[in-house]
Amino acid sequence: MAAPTTTVQTMNSLTDTLLKPVYENSQGMDSVSADSGTLQDYLLDFMEKEVGSDLKSLKNVGHLLEKLREENSVLEEQVLTDASSVPPKVSAALSAAEEASCSVEDLLQREALISKRLHQHLQDAQPWMDKLDQTLHKVNTIERHVKYLRCLQHIEELSAAVQQCLMTSSVWEAIRAVDSMAALDAGLNQSGCSHLQGFLQETLHFWHKIIKDRLTTDFEKVLIQLHWPFIAPPIQTLTPTANGQEISSQLELLVSQLLALQNSDDLISQRALASCQGVPAIQPASPAPPPSQAPPLCLPIQIMLLPLSKRFRYHFYGNRQTNTLSKPEWYLTQVLMWIGNSKTFMEERIQPILDRAGATTSAMVELCRGLLSLVQEKVASDASRLLYDDALFCHLVEEVLQFEKELRGNHSFPAVLPGLLHLLLEDAILQKWLTVEKKMAVEKMDAMLSSEGAWSSQYKDISDMDELKAPDCAETFMTLLQVITERYRSLPCPSAQLKFLGLQKELVDDFRIRLTQVMKEESRCPLGARYCAILNAVNYISTILGDWGDNVFFLQLQQAAVSLGEEGVLGGLGVLEVGRLASLEGSLFEGLLALLDRLKGDMMGRLLEWTMREITEKVRPYGQDRWLSLPPQQDQSMTLSSSACPMMLCVRDRLLNLHQVLSFSLFQLAWQGLAERLDNVLYQEVVLSNHFSEGGAAQLQFDMTRNLFPLFGHYCKRPENFFKHVKEACILLSLNVGSAILLRNLLKESMEEEARGGAAAGDPPPESALNEQGVYCLAPCDVLILLNLRASWPGQ
Repeated sequence: MAAPTTTVQTMNSLTDTLLKPVYENSQGMDSVSADSGTLQDYLLDFMEKEVGSDLKSLKNVGHLLEKLREENSVLEEQVLTDASSVPPKVSAALSAAEEASCSVEDLLQREALISKRLHQHLQDAQPWMDKLDQTLHKVNTIERHVKYLRCLQHIEELSAAVQQCLMTSSVWEAIRAVDSMAALDAGLNQSGCSHLQGFLQETLHFWHKIIKDRLTTDFEKVLIQLHWPFIAPPIQTLTPTANGQEISSQLELLVSQLLALQNSDDLISQRALASCQGVPAIQPASPAPPPSQAPPLCLPIQIMLLPLSKRFRYHFYGNRQTNTLSKPEWYLTQVLMWIGNSKTFMEERIQPILDRAGATTSAMVELCRGLLSLVQEKVASDASRLLYDDALFCHLVEEVLQFEKELRGNHSFPAVLPGLLHLLLEDAILQKWLTVEKKMAVEKMDAMLSSEGAWSSQYKDISDMDELKAPDCAETFMTLLQVITERYRSLPCPSAQLKFLGLQKELVDDFRIRLTQVMKEESRCPLGARYCAILNAVNYISTILGDWGDNVFFLQLQQAAVSLGEEGVLGGLGVLEVGRLASLEGSLFEGLLALLDRLKGDMMGRLLEWTMREITEKVRPYGQDRWLSLPPQQDQSMTLSSSACPMMLCVRDRLLNLHQVLSFSLFQLAWQGLAERLDNVLYQEVVLSNHFSEGGAAQLQFDMTRNLFPLFGHYCKRPENFFKHVKEACILLSLNVGSAILLRNLLKESMEEEARGGAAAGDPPPESALNEQGVYCLAPCDVLILLNLRASWPGQ
């Protein structure tokens, strides 16, 4: 037991030796002494490296202890310092630290001394700074006063220059001086010199008025010599006047001078407009007018408009007989006549002068703008007074729309400039327009549905124009909607157009409800002319709305409705439906078309049901013939079964009647639906209800292929394709005996194999054998039933 004890003691000594230098070197390092886990990890790593997991290697611990003690002694000699032995690196670092500390203290003392001197200097210089600031303030004030006086002197010099130029008839120089005043006025807008600016504005307005009045007087004299304004169409004279060249020169000179005066005139006009609207006179200069504000009229055109404006106000204001609310066409037509009469003069006399002066405006457009301002004021005044008179209001709207059409079309007034339509978009006027439009449309609907010829077509005697066979009421209604469209098509606001589109959809739905009510009254006799006329009306409206859905105008409205989110037009559609509209996959009329198609389907079904009810009564005697006992006959001697004659006559008469009263597309649906129903009735009532001899099968095939199918051959090339059950039944009943036996055996074997678990591999399906015989519609089980209806089997 002595050896283990010695080993343990040696291990403890070894541990102390390992930890001693670490603890001694970490007395000044708080982070290392605090991390006890690091010491333990170091000890474990060392023991693992030197000793390992072999217990026999513990005998080397003593040697390891001695080695570590020697290393510890070497480290102590290197670290521990005394007076006689100092490490060179530590000594050098200490010396450098002491020198740096001395330098820092020296710099701090110098900084304190300099700061004290600077503070004292600032205190001594403060009185001088205060005096200098007062002096600079006085200099600044004097400088501003000098600039003020210079500006005032400049204004007086410009005023004197204008006066001198006017005295010497130097109009161009006077206009340039006035332009300089206008530029100076624009520059002073940002300043606070209100009195100076007021003086400048008064001076500018004074001289501008004098120059403008002088030029206006001279310009009016020249215009009088040129017979302006042209109240009546101008008369072309073959002999020129004696002083024509002089008048043309004066005209060009005056127009050019008036154009040069345009800038100051615009400035004064804008300031007058701002003061009338309550805007402060002193405000920053605007680089450009707002987009909604039209630029001022060309100054020469303003003067040319004065006599026309006087005539307009004389005739169409006050107590004049020409000023009547019931005749807006008087002043609208008068303005259009003035525009037309002045066109030649403006294009041949005024426009070349504007072009040579470098103006970018059109003389004709400027004249139209000036006259339009008179009309806009008059229409706005009259429209507000007619809100409670439906008839006069409608008349005003019609005349405004016609005026706008002629102005844009005949006189080429640009679409980017406002006309009169924006006046109709004011809330009160637009709402009144919508209300009156709906009221009059409803009244017309009542009148058209109650008229005597409401359900007859006006083109009934013209076959080429009567494919749709639309009754007069439906055609009148769609014409009414088209007229509404033409009225609001030219409105400049998509949201207003969408309101009218919503009104149209509402009217269509109202008309559909009225048609449904009339249809219910006529449903007791679906074969009558009025019932078919209602069906034609529904089909006609549906066709027209379908065409509108592909129209460019309504597609543009569709995009506008999606972008604006108009609930009145979209009608609460879901996200998917709105997405389809945005991608142009659907149309705004889909909801109405669905309702109309449902009504059309219901009416067509009722019509065919009544037709088939009559035909079915004629089919029953035919199905009760002795098909089993009919002898075989030659084709040349065969005739139509006597019991089939009533049925054939009924089918023929009904087809002719439907062809006469239904539109082409509806008749196509009608005869195809009739053929399908008749095919089922004959198959059930005649074929499956009887057994057939060879002669009976031949007679049935003769009746169908030579008599019934040709009745429908007038409307298609292969009518038998619409009687698949009857046609294939005739084929199977008319097969020769051998083929019938083989086919029946094949079908029986196929069904037995299927019952046992499936057909043998490689065997052709029974359908291929049926297809070879021309049977494609009937199933194998139905074919077996039909084959069993044959009476001519061997041994029977």
